[in-house]
Amino acid sequence: MISNFWGTLERINFDFTFNNGKSVNLTHEVYGKSDGIAILLYNSKSQNVLLTKQFRMPVYVAGINQGYSIEVVGGAMDVNETPGNTAIRETEEEIGYRINEIKKVTTAFLSPGILKEKVHLFIGEYDEEQNTKNGGGVYEENEEIEVLEIPFFEALQMIDREEIIDARTIMLLQYLKINQLITF
Repeated sequence: MISNFWGTLERINFDFTFNNGKSVNLTHEVYGKSDGIAILLYNSKSQNVLLTKQFRMPVYVAGINQGYSIEVVGGAMDVNETPGNTAIRETEEEIGYRINEIKKVTTAFLSPGILKEKVHLFIGEYDEEQNTKNGGGVYEENEEIEVLEIPFFEALQMIDREEIIDARTIMLLQYLKINQLITF
């Protein structure tokens, strides 16, 4: 193991046989932590979506948006927690909405060449009655999250303008569009 600060960075050595029969010894580095979730909340009546804006160190290091990323609710799964329960918990912690019904979209690797983390993607409908007014992240986890309620068509335009650059967010917004869950 090379690192275990936030996740683990491992160097893995293995024998790989190509289709042509040639066998070689390869070494790869794999980084990861527990699997995660991402969930997009939408309101088909108002045609709005709920997103977050928060500081992300890799975005800062890349010199983009002063390090701020606009994205869906996301988080890591706790030990023995299901993806669905994680999505419901993270939704209340990050944006202050207590939801009960969610739909799983898929499970994806965001960067399978280096990261072993799988992300379980969900969507869910929301309304104002579910707002607990307690969002903004978990202070003890050094989270400071701004909740954004944005018209769906504007969120799609934000992808075109590269204001939304998070892959999970792009996938889930496109899922809403492809499946016509919000029409405009």
